[in-house]
Amino acid sequence: MVATPRPASTVVLMDEYSRVYLTKRPVTMKFMGGFQVFPGGSVESHDHLDENDYVNIVEAQLSINLSYYIAAARELFEEVGILMGNTIDGFPVILPKEKGMKYRNDLQKGEIPFIRVLELEKLSFNPLCLRYFGQIITPEISPIRFDTRFFLAKLPQGQTPEPDRNEIDGAVWIKPEDALIAFENKQIKLAPPTILTLRAIIDYQISGVLEMSVTREDLMKLLKDL
Repeated sequence: MVATPRPASTVVLMDEYSRVYLTKRPVTMKFMGGFQVFPGGSVESHDHLDENDYVNIVEAQLSINLSYYIAAARELFEEVGILMGNTIDGFPVILPKEKGMKYRNDLQKGEIPFIRVLELEKLSFNPLCLRYFGQIITPEISPIRFDTRFFLAKLPQGQTPEPDRNEIDGAVWIKPEDALIAFENKQIKLAPPTILTLRAIIDYQISGVLEMSVTREDLMKLLKDL
């Protein structure tokens, strides 16, 4: 029986030096243990929002459903502590470390939704700070499948990633081309979606066009070559 893909979001976080932020999943994890991945995860029920004063967008302006943007921002905050939002004065938010960790723990436990963090801190979140650039659906042969939307985000001024050590076994800022070289030299493990994403970012840096068009055949070929 073919598994139904779960909606998910992934964020490519990029710094001022055009490096991307890759995190390493613990080898003990059943799914992709030991692989280098971008922050991300499944779209949860509380990521589906009606109109809200703290989300600064008209949904019709978005490329895809708002829930994918909310999930992307939530996962980025949960996993590496980067909060995409601005104060009422328009400045990037910088939370005290202890308060940020408390919010992240509450989010991971499902005790509060991401929108509640925005409300408590009186922050405005503009989903367009996450630039949507592609979709990958896990092939039917996989027992665990995702319908993943990919976003590019610039590292907010004044913030530094703080990986969640329960879910992340290490992290690194790295040039996309260097990540692919490390993979080819068997220094790191990359899954096909990550490889395709890195190639799309390299193309973007060369051409200025950010788009990832992936077919089932592309994924199957990469799976066969691994």
